[in-house]
Amino acid sequence: MNVIELARTLIDIESITPNEEAMGRHVFQLLTEMANPTGGSVELIEVEPKRFNVLAIWGQPIVTLSTHLDTVPPFFASTEDDEFVWGRGACDVKGIIASMMKAAEALLAEGATNFALLFVVGEERNSAGAYFMAKHPRGSKFLINGEPTSNQLALGSKGALRYEFIATGKMAHSAYPELGESAILKLLDALANLRAIVLPVDKILGPSTLNIATLAGGRAPNVIPDFAKAEIFIRLVGDAEATKAAVREAAYWLCEAKEILCIPAVHLGSLPGFRTTVVAYTTDIPAFGGAWGEPYLLGPGTILVAHTSEERVPKKELLEAVDIYKNMVLQLLRKAQ
Repeated sequence: MNVIELARTLIDIESITPNEEAMGRHVFQLLTEMANPTGGSVELIEVEPKRFNVLAIWGQPIVTLSTHLDTVPPFFASTEDDEFVWGRGACDVKGIIASMMKAAEALLAEGATNFALLFVVGEERNSAGAYFMAKHPRGSKFLINGEPTSNQLALGSKGALRYEFIATGKMAHSAYPELGESAILKLLDALANLRAIVLPVDKILGPSTLNIATLAGGRAPNVIPDFAKAEIFIRLVGDAEATKAAVREAAYWLCEAKEILCIPAVHLGSLPGFRTTVVAYTTDIPAFGGAWGEPYLLGPGTILVAHTSEERVPKKELLEAVDIYKNMVLQLLRKAQ
């Protein structure tokens, strides 16, 4: 299969988190067929029951090409036109897997060795596969992580900070509000404080951003609400501690500020001869924690259509990515000498 055909084959396997089993087993089979005649080895690594990372190694891995196996919902199958491959995972990240696998074929055809392919579960939810592999390094010195960057080398990516604001109060008849205590009003005051925070700005990553994502609470229109909750997402650009302190201060006595997730912002490596960009989303790179080497971030497609009903990837970029990944591996292998 060429890279377009391979991308469509992978897109047509539903792998919404945590349902990656069929995808993992199919990729394992394809890599086994690639590895057997070329002296490689392939492992199906259980992270949780029916959830597997897939690792293929040729020689002693110095450079690792890696991305994730899972997608967000809803699933929709692949189609194509003259310019694009469409479907869930087209750019995030089934097309990237296809380009990485074809790059590996090209490297092997040129006699290259000492590289690996690593495909992990769970990036779209909690990076379970990457955290697992961080505990099981294989000596790789460089990690090329695949996410849609329009084939530009990302110099950094923002982090993620998630909180729940949980307010409690006292129910009462709405005709006598003085007998109750409104959890919703307390929550609204806390959210107003939150919106007033001056968030950090980084000279490379740009500004932090705040999203008040969900709101829930109340019992009925004629009942003073005794419970309310908001989910909050901040894109980090620097040290998280100052932002965490400001969030807690916004909540203060009004509600509980419950930290759910914190992924740090990262500054990434650059290489000569590559166009560069900065991305606002988070990746598996912080979860790997350096255990698989100095990180780089690049992939075909744009994040602006990922997670949407219009998800697609340009065929031209899939083809370009095969050569880009091959050349990155060769350049990093030379760098390690």
